[in-house]
Amino acid sequence: MRKMREALVGCAVVLSGLLASCDGPTPRQGKDAVSGGKVEPFTAETLTLEERQARHFTPEIIMKMGRIGAYTLSPDGTRVAYTVTRYNVSEDASRTAIYVQDVKKTEGVLVADDGSSPKWINNGTSIAFLRSVDGTSQLFSVNAEGGEATQLTKFDHNINAFWVSPDNSQLLYSTQVQVEKTTLDRYPNMGKAKVRIIDSLMYRHWSYWVDGKYSHLFLTKFEGDKTTRGRDIMEGEPWDSPLAPYFDDADVAWAADSKSIFYTSKKSTGREYATTTNSNIYRYQLANGSTEVLTASNKGYDKLPVVSPDGTKLLWQRMVTPGYESDRARLMCMDLTDGSVAELMAAYDQNADAFSWTPDGKSVCVISGQRGTKQLFLLDVATRTLTQVTKGQYDINWAAPIEAGYLVQRTQLNKGPELYTYTNGAFHPFTDINGDIYASIDLSEVQERWINTTNGEKMLTWVVLPPNFDSTKKYPAVLYCQGGPQSTVSQFWSYRWNLQLMASQGYVVVCPNRHGVPSFGQAWNHQISGDYSGQNIKDYLSAIDEVSREPWVDASRLGCVGASYGGYSVYYLAGVHQGRFKAFVAHNGMFNLESFYASTEEVFFPNYDLGGAYWDKSNAVAQRSYANSPHKLVGKWDTPILIIVGERDFRIPYTEGLQAFDAAQLQGVPARLLVYPEETHFVSRPQNSIIWHHEFFGWLDRWLKN
Repeated sequence: MRKMREALVGCAVVLSGLLASCDGPTPRQGKDAVSGGKVEPFTAETLTLEERQARHFTPEIIMKMGRIGAYTLSPDGTRVAYTVTRYNVSEDASRTAIYVQDVKKTEGVLVADDGSSPKWINNGTSIAFLRSVDGTSQLFSVNAEGGEATQLTKFDHNINAFWVSPDNSQLLYSTQVQVEKTTLDRYPNMGKAKVRIIDSLMYRHWSYWVDGKYSHLFLTKFEGDKTTRGRDIMEGEPWDSPLAPYFDDADVAWAADSKSIFYTSKKSTGREYATTTNSNIYRYQLANGSTEVLTASNKGYDKLPVVSPDGTKLLWQRMVTPGYESDRARLMCMDLTDGSVAELMAAYDQNADAFSWTPDGKSVCVISGQRGTKQLFLLDVATRTLTQVTKGQYDINWAAPIEAGYLVQRTQLNKGPELYTYTNGAFHPFTDINGDIYASIDLSEVQERWINTTNGEKMLTWVVLPPNFDSTKKYPAVLYCQGGPQSTVSQFWSYRWNLQLMASQGYVVVCPNRHGVPSFGQAWNHQISGDYSGQNIKDYLSAIDEVSREPWVDASRLGCVGASYGGYSVYYLAGVHQGRFKAFVAHNGMFNLESFYASTEEVFFPNYDLGGAYWDKSNAVAQRSYANSPHKLVGKWDTPILIIVGERDFRIPYTEGLQAFDAAQLQGVPARLLVYPEETHFVSRPQNSIIWHHEFFGWLDRWLKN
């Protein structure tokens, strides 16, 4: 179910509130102002005395954590810009600030207290960024040392993403453009009517209705605060760049000589658009306005172009199986001087999740999954030699080479994202955004276990223990079912499904990397397609059964939770668990596979993963999938279940959860339904998130503790 890309890497070009710590560096603040406007005051919430004394990790505390992101290294490799987002639950609001930090120092400088998407311009002397002004997102710049911010654009439309040419002469940006007729265009005298007129797929995507608007690229001269509206280089085209629905700015890149632009688009419409993964990389020439496709021979994904420092080579990510969004992510390279193409990691049985050039253009930094973690690799382009740089129980989610080694972003199941320098095999803290919080709460121990599966293989399962774990006590346990389905249970940190937070409520959390997740080879990853009710369901039961045999687990108090495909897993297990579990929680899960197929938007996903359409009676794989839909087991449900849905989730429409809730209620099974009218596949608003957590843990506590 197509995940948002998490692993970022920043060696040369790439994807594109701070809490003071008594033990770590405290960011100093520069001045910031808006030309012709005003930055509204914002107060981030900090720990209370009671929270410090309790040392207990709670939903309220996780919302007080500063969230670091948008890392980008300066052209000379001496400084890094990054953002920190702070939340205020009482105001149901957030604010993102931009910091610049010397790679040899442990102190950041606040250069913009309201802004996002920082990028270096003017040979690394300034930072360009986006800020909302009077309801539209506009481009600003600020000196990298701090000072007053200058508004560069005053367009009558949003700038959703931007890319400044390497020579600083051109500005490329994306914005929404009305291409197709609206209802008002058809009926100009019916201005008060509210109706969508739909003739083809795809009429909604992820969280929004497709209303004839598309994300287009606009080009203009970059003239500081005199920059004017650009011209549409995709004029009249009914498709997006960057790719919908996530609009990742890594889908676009400038050529090193500033004379051409590489961009990603899926140039198809209607049924073809809904059923294909065939995106391509295009090259637009500024001199004559021509556009050529560079990847037409491949019928799967081609995306994420990255140009070498000397401009002679182009990297990108490719999947070769049409319609399969979780195919092996291959690292491709084109010689732009002669058009020849080569796969750089053909012998490697894992994904190239993120990648970028080293400054000398001889090597590529690659982030790839490795047995339930994400690690940094260095690829020699000439010899195709792949060397693992990092190794350990953590995820490396972003990396950039610096003089002393690497600057990386790292997470663990019991610690959120921070930046570190990595030198001679050792990590050294670079930022300490949430040091005060970590010093004020008790953290969990994470065990690595390899559990036998029913088909004779070994499965990595993380077991997260409650803080201050006492092996002489008995604890309730929760089985965590991962979504995706092709998504690793790595050393990730989530502000929604946070395994440290679950364990902190007194639960042993069992997290199996069941069949159908990456980082264990392609055979393991691919096994789940067409077999949703098969081996991976057995894997879940193998994991919880083995851990529940420990003397410190109370096998009479087991719960099971999951979202998306994990929600499907919960619904399915509710019909086959044979009394193991005493409580279930399903968030935005697939309940009735037939209704899911008929209402999801990216139809290529069920076409591949379920085998095809439910009406295709000659398709044995598809018929087996639909025969094992969770709704056909609902007569065996007998265990309390909490169901959570978002009305703006168009990937797994919220009516799936309504069907499940109704089925439980009509059979007298204790059930509760949470409906979020404005949330999507995720719950993101601060107050909504707090309620989500309290209902989630309240449900588990009710049935597993009381």
